[in-house]
Amino acid sequence: MTGPWLSVFPVLADATESASWLSGGWWAVPLAYVVGATPFGFLAGKVKGIDIRQHGSGNIGATNVLRTLGKPIGITVLLLDVLKGLLPVLLAKWAAGPDGSVVAIAAAIAAILGHNYTFWLGFKGGKGIATSAGAIAPLIPIPLAVALAGWILSFAVTRYVSIASLVAAISLPITGAILMLKPGNWDVPLFIFTLFPAIMATSRHRTNIQRLLKGEESRLQPG
Repeated sequence: MTGPWLSVFPVLADATESASWLSGGWWAVPLAYVVGATPFGFLAGKVKGIDIRQHGSGNIGATNVLRTLGKPIGITVLLLDVLKGLLPVLLAKWAAGPDGSVVAIAAAIAAILGHNYTFWLGFKGGKGIATSAGAIAPLIPIPLAVALAGWILSFAVTRYVSIASLVAAISLPITGAILMLKPGNWDVPLFIFTLFPAIMATSRHRTNIQRLLKGEESRLQPG
C-alpha cells in the first residue's frame, strides 16, 4: 500500500517509514556511536585504580595509556579502539547491503564522534586516530594503507606521535582524491568522508600543535 493511501492511514505510514529505516541499516548508525563511545582507555585506568585523565597528557587514548600504564595495556587499548571503529562499520555495511555506502560512511563518522565525544565522560574523549583507522579500513583501504605508512615513517623520523597522526590524517583526502581522479571512480560522499578524519584530527591535536611550536611536545621513546 503506497501513495495517497498512506496519508489516510498515518499509523501505517509511520510503520512503513520505520520498516524502511530498519531495512536500510540506519539503525547501525546510533549503535556505532554507542560502541565508539566506550572509553577503553578510561576503563583501563579504572582497573588499575587511577583516572587516566589525571595522568600524563590527560587524554584517554592509547598513547597516554601506554605512557602511563605500560605497553601491554596500551597496546590492548589501541586494539580495542581500532575494533570499536571497525566492527560497527562492518555491521553497517552488512545491514545496508551493497548499495548502502552512505549508511556505512555515516556509521564510521558516528563511531569516530563517539570516541572523541563520549557521553560516558561528559562528551569529552580522545583524539580518534585509532578508532578512525578502524572505521576507515572497510571503506577506503588503500588510502588507509598510505596513511599508516606515513604514520610509521613520520614517527620513525620524529618520535612524535602527534606529528605522525597529523601526517596520516592529512594524507587520507590527498590519496583519496588521487585515486578517484580515474574516470568513473569519483565518489562525492566517500571523498567528503576522507576530509572528516583530517579535519577532526587537526582539531583534536590543537594543544599538541601548540606544544610542538613551543618545543614542549613529548616524544615517545623506544623501550
